[in-house]
Parts: sequence; C-alpha cells; structure tokens
Amino acid sequence: MNLNLATYNIHKGFSQFNRRVMIHELRDRLRLLAADIIFLQEVQGHHRRNAARFADWPDEPQYEFLADQVWEEFAYGRNAVYDHGHHGNAILSRYPIVRAENQDVSTHGLERRGLLHCEIEVPRLGQTLHCICVHLALHERGRRHQVGALIERLQREVPENAPLVVAGDFNDWRNLAGKRLARDLGLREALADHWGRPARTFPSAFPVLRLDRIYVRGFRVRHAHVHHGPMWSRLSDHAALSAHLQLE
Repeated sequence: MNLNLATYNIHKGFSQFNRRVMIHELRDRLRLLAADIIFLQEVQGHHRRNAARFADWPDEPQYEFLADQVWEEFAYGRNAVYDHGHHGNAILSRYPIVRAENQDVSTHGLERRGLLHCEIEVPRLGQTLHCICVHLALHERGRRHQVGALIERLQREVPENAPLVVAGDFNDWRNLAGKRLARDLGLREALADHWGRPARTFPSAFPVLRLDRIYVRGFRVRHAHVHHGPMWSRLSDHAALSAHLQLE
C-alpha cells in the first residue's frame, strides 16, 4: 500500500516579504504534487482586512479554497486569533478524516501554537492512520515544551503499532526535536531516511536552515523531495517537502 504526503508552510498565502497574494498559484502548484494528504502551516482561516484589501482574496477560508475538488476532507486548527481574523494549521486529505482535534501548546501569548491531530481511514491500510500537523516555536525553550507535549499526546492517544505521520514546520535547525522523536516514539524523518540528513527548506530562494520535516512510523520511504527553486520560491518563504511511502 503506497501513500503520498506533502508538508508546506504557506506563509498565509503571500509571497516572500508579503508583496503579493499567491494563494491561487499556490493551489495550482500543490495539485502538481499529487499528494494524498497535505500538512499545511500558517493557513489563514479568516482575515477581514486582507479580504477588503485584495480583490482576488478567496471568499472561503484558505484551507477550503486549497482543498477544492481535490482533497474532499480537511481539518483546521485555529491557533492565532486576532481582531480581524485567525490562522493555524490544516490537513487536507483524499481519504475520510474520522476524528480531528487541535491541542493548544502555546508557551506565551505572543506566539500561539497547536498540534492538529487527525485520524484518517486510508483504504487497504488495515487500521487508522494518525496524522499530526505541527508548527513549533521560534525559541528553543518553547520547542522543548511543545515536543514534550507532542510525545505525551502520541504515547497517550496512538497505539504503538499504529501507522503515524508527524509533519510540519519544526523550526528545529539543531535537530534536537528529531532526536527525541526517534528515541521516544521510534519516528524516522523521511528526507533524512532517504538522503541522510533533513532537507534545507528556509529561505526558499536559497535554503540554508533545515526547518521543515516529515516524520513517519510504520512506513518505508520510497522517494522524498524538497521543492524549491524559482517557481516555488515565489509562493512562500519555505520550501515544500513531499514523501512517497510504502507500508512496512
């Protein structure tokens, strides 16, 4: 049984430095990945000011706009809430999402973070696939707390033999989170498993930092890619990652 995944920090649908609305181009580009499940960060659920300012701003939330006619199922975890709107993480899926829950793991009021946990029924998988979309803090202390909360949640909510994917923007350039996830949960990073090291994903024009990850358990990594270069760097300040998995 094969499964195609992708993760992408979409920068709220704006180009690098917030110069242009890129949500329409982003939707076209995501569809070229042919992913079964996509993990998205910095997704705008609602933004009254942008809707009034930009004529091409979608009427529906960004996760619905991106999912339209391709990913029939989606879940959104609202993390940052402000007077004119909110944003957070989202998971888009070709398969039924049977349960979704967003856990607040914020460490202070100025940087709201959450863990979006979905259970997905994938045909021929044999059991429920657990997917967690994350966007961790910029500072190390916050990340330590959030990785601890992630590990506690997975040990509590996910059976040890269940297939599992944890993906998103970890802001973990020192790979401290990756070592904990491997030690405590047996997770492998898809790009590192395939290439030997996590991929450089930020900034997308000239990637230097290894911030974005796809961690898996119960799958073999067949192929893994980092999507950067001129066409992708116009869409966001992060590169996208994709992985083609086969059930072990």
